[in-house]
Amino acid sequence: MLTITERTIDEVTILDLDGSIRLGDEESRLRDTIKGLLDAGRNKILLNMEKVDYIDSSGIGALVYSFTTVRRHGGQLKLMNLSDRVQDVLTLTKLLSVFDIFNNEEEAVRSFM
Repeated sequence: MLTITERTIDEVTILDLDGSIRLGDEESRLRDTIKGLLDAGRNKILLNMEKVDYIDSSGIGALVYSFTTVRRHGGQLKLMNLSDRVQDVLTLTKLLSVFDIFNNEEEAVRSFM
């Protein structure tokens, strides 16, 4: 199960993710949330992944899809507070260098300005 809590600091939308990002409802929920933000003109998006305990290949696909979709809309999608497990998966898939990744929320939000 994936819970997504939305909050905003300045013009940056922070999505606090809690649970797993895997094939099915979880990855669909993430894609739909990102699409809804873009439809509302909000294209500075920060994913707080501190409480993501598992991510499978479909979850990785959802992250890449979200990243490229946000970029096509002239925005930026960044990641924050990766758990060790998520960081390991992004390292293995060679995607760690694709994303801007932060360990500090204040620094992450400032990076959008």
